[in-house]
Amino acid sequence: MIKKNLSESDLCDKFIRPAMVAAGWSGMDQIYAQFPLRAGRVVVRGKKAQRDPATVLRADFALFHKANIPLAVVEAKDNQHAMGAGMQQAIRYADLLDVPFSFSSNGDGFVFRDATCADGVLEQDLTLDQFPSPDELWSRYCAWKGWSADVRRVAAADYAPSKTPRYYQLNAINRTVQAIAAGQNRVLLVMATGTGKTYTAFQIIWRLWKSRAKKRILFLADRNILIDQTMVNDFRPFKGAMAKLSPNAKGVERINAQGQVEVEELELAVHRTTKKVDTSYEIYLSLYQAVTGTEEENNIYKQFSPEFFDLIVVDECHRGSAAEDSAWRDILSYFSSATQVGLTATPKETKDVSNIDYFGEPVYTYSLRQGIEDGYLAPYKVIRVDLDKDTFGWRPTAGMTDKHGHLIEDRIYNGTDMNRSLVLEQRDAVVAERITAYLKATDRFAKTIVFCEDIDHAARMRQALSNANADLCATQPRYVVQITGDNPEGKRELDNFIDPEKVYPVIATTSKLLSTGVDAQTCKLIVLDQNIKSMTLFKQIIGRGTRLREDLGKTWFTILDFKRATELFADKDFDGDPVQIYEPKGDDPIAPPEPDDPAQPVSPEFGDGQPADPLGPLDPLAGTDGANKPKKYVVGGLVTVAVARERVQYLNAQGQLITESLRDYTRINLTRRFDSLDRFLQAWSDADRKAALLAELEGQGVLIDALADEVGRDLDPFDLLLHVAWNMPPLTRRERARRARTSSVFTQYGLVARKVLDALLDKYADEGLATIEADNVLSIQPFTELGSPAELVRSFGGRPQYLRAVRTLEQALYKPESDRPAA
Repeated sequence: MIKKNLSESDLCDKFIRPAMVAAGWSGMDQIYAQFPLRAGRVVVRGKKAQRDPATVLRADFALFHKANIPLAVVEAKDNQHAMGAGMQQAIRYADLLDVPFSFSSNGDGFVFRDATCADGVLEQDLTLDQFPSPDELWSRYCAWKGWSADVRRVAAADYAPSKTPRYYQLNAINRTVQAIAAGQNRVLLVMATGTGKTYTAFQIIWRLWKSRAKKRILFLADRNILIDQTMVNDFRPFKGAMAKLSPNAKGVERINAQGQVEVEELELAVHRTTKKVDTSYEIYLSLYQAVTGTEEENNIYKQFSPEFFDLIVVDECHRGSAAEDSAWRDILSYFSSATQVGLTATPKETKDVSNIDYFGEPVYTYSLRQGIEDGYLAPYKVIRVDLDKDTFGWRPTAGMTDKHGHLIEDRIYNGTDMNRSLVLEQRDAVVAERITAYLKATDRFAKTIVFCEDIDHAARMRQALSNANADLCATQPRYVVQITGDNPEGKRELDNFIDPEKVYPVIATTSKLLSTGVDAQTCKLIVLDQNIKSMTLFKQIIGRGTRLREDLGKTWFTILDFKRATELFADKDFDGDPVQIYEPKGDDPIAPPEPDDPAQPVSPEFGDGQPADPLGPLDPLAGTDGANKPKKYVVGGLVTVAVARERVQYLNAQGQLITESLRDYTRINLTRRFDSLDRFLQAWSDADRKAALLAELEGQGVLIDALADEVGRDLDPFDLLLHVAWNMPPLTRRERARRARTSSVFTQYGLVARKVLDALLDKYADEGLATIEADNVLSIQPFTELGSPAELVRSFGGRPQYLRAVRTLEQALYKPESDRPAA
C-alpha cells in the first residue's frame, strides 16, 4: 500500500484514527470525525438565499475529554503534503473550540502544537505511536488552568442529555461553569439574540446542580412567556425539582411527541391565596415582578433566607439589574452571597448604568456579526424610506389648529417630533401602504413586527394597516393585531404570533413589548417607525428577526426603516452588518431592486403589568403642558405626506459602503477584471462551464440576481453584464435560442441527439443557462420522453461527446452578431 496514492479520507481511516485509538482515545465519546464548527454563512442574492460552501467549517477530528468538553483538534492532509501542512487550519479550529492543543498529520506522524507550552516547547514532531493519551492532555489542560481537584470535578461535570451544542454554546457553557468552579461569584455572558441563551443557561445550571456545586438555584426573567416556555421546553428535565414563584400561573400549551397540542400545568411554589412559599424545591423560576412590590408583604423573595440560593441566573440582565435602584438589584442584593450569572445579548454600558460594573467583564461573547458569519443567524436587508415631512420638516400655517381645536405651536416639526409631539394621520396611512406594498410584492403572510413610538401610535397603526389590508381583514380581523402591555386581547395573541404553525396574526404593531425576549422564529419583516437612539434597544429589536428557520423558508429578513434608525449600523458599537440598504421614493416599488435626539427610555412594558408611557397619556386631550397645550397635536388628512427620496446602498462584509448603484459597482468590477470587452468575451468563450465563471464573479461582488432586478429585465447573465458594463444592446434568451437553431451544430448528429439539443435550447429560453449545464438535466421533462439519460448520452457517442456538444451549443448561443449567418 503506497500512502501517496491514498486519499485524505483513507489516510484518516488507516493511519490517523488508529494512532489515536492506540493512544487510548475512545471512538464512542472522545473522537468526533468531521466535527461541525460553522454551518456556512447564508448569502442573499436578490430574492434567493443559499449557504456559501466556502464558509462551512468542519474539523477533521475533534478530541474530547468527555462528551462536550473538547481538548484538541486534528487536521489531516493527504500524503502529498508535508506533515504540518494542516497546522494553520488546526490552530484556527482550535481557537473556535477554545482549546490549546492542535495536531496536523499526513499519515506519517503528527506535528503537535501545545499552546500551554507545558514542556517549554510550542510545536514538536511525533511519530504515529507517540500520540498523547486523553489523560495526558487533560492533565496538561488542568495544570495550564491551575485547577484544584475540586475545580476539575465540577469543570468535568456531565452535560444533560439533549441536542448537541454548537461550538460557541460549548464555549459559553464551559467557560461559565469553569469560572464558577474556580470561585468567580459574578459572571456575565453575552450572546446575540437567537443563539440559544436559554439552552445555554439550562446546561450551566444542570452541570452545577448535578455536580452539587450549586444546590438551590433561582432563574429570573422579566416576561411571563420567558418563564413559562422555559419550564416546558429547555428546563423540562428539571421537572419534579423545579417550580415557579407565582400565585397566578396558568397552563402552557405545548406540542407533544405525537404533534398534538396539550396544556401543561406549571408546578407552583407559591400558594395562590396565602402567598406562602414552598421551600422544598431546589430550582425556582420567577418573573421578578411576581416576587417584588412596593408593599413589604408583596416581596415574596424575602420568605427565603438570604443564604438560601447558591446560584441566581438573570436572563436579559440589561433590562433591570444594570441599574442600582432597580427591583432586580434589590433581589440580587438580598441574595448577595449567591453566585450570580447575567445573560444578555446587549450589555448596557452608560454613565449611570453598567452590567460590567456589577457582573464584571464577560467570560464569553458571541456577537451578532459572528452568528451571521457562522451561518447560525439570519442575514438581513435594509429598506430605508424617507417621508417628506420627516426629512424636510413641516410648519403649520398661522393660526392653524389640530382636529381637537388646539392651536398648533408655530415651529418646524421634523422626524423626531412625529408621533411624539405631532401626529399626522396621513403619515400613518402612507406608512401602512408602504408596508402592505412590500408584503404584497414578497409574501403577504410573512410575520411582521411594526415598532411604533408608543402605545397610542401602535393602536393607530393597527387601524391604518387594517384599512390598507381591508381585503383580508374584513374576514380575518386577526391579520393585524396590536400587541402592547395595555391590550389584554392583543397580548393573548402573542403565543399565536410567535408560533410557526399559526398563520394569524401576521402583522403585530407594538411599542416595546416585542423588543426583547420574544422568540419570533419566522419573523421576516421588522418595521421601524420609532425614534431609536439606544444601541441596546436597537440590537434587541433587530434580534427579533435574526433566528434562522430554513425548514420553514426563513433564511433572511428585511428591515423597513421609516425613521433612519438603521444609521446605527455605522456606530462602532454595532456588531452586525446589513447585506443591502435601499431607499425608495415616489412610486418606486417598496421591495428593493434585488441585487440629535436623546436616548428614548425603555418603558416597563414587562410581564402582565400595566406599562408606563414615557411620552405621556394616551389621549392627547388628557394631559397638557402650560396653557392648554396638548402632549400631541393631531392633524387630519389636510396635511399630505409622501415618500421623499431614494438611495440604494450596498455594503461589504465589513459593513462599509461600497456603492450607491449596483450598476456602477458591477461596471467598475468587470472593467477592472477585464480591461476590454474582447477579454471578457474570450473568458466567457473559454469557460467550460459558464456557471463556474458566474460563481467566481459573484464571489467578487457581481450580484447577478440583484443586478437583474435593478435593471428590471429577465436577461441572460451574459447579456446583462454586457449591457451594464459595456452598454451593449441585450438580446433575450428566446432570441439567442432562435439564432442558435441556425447553427451547424445540429447537422453533426443523428435524430435523437438533435432532439436533445433542440430541447436544451427550449430549456435555455425558458429557464436560462444554469439549467442546460446542470448534471441532472437529462433526467427531467421533456428529456425523459426521449429516453433514459444513458441512452441520450449514447446518442452523442458517449459522455465526453455529449459535453462537447453542449459546449458547442453554448458557443452558438453566444456567437458575436457579426459571425452569425443571416436569419
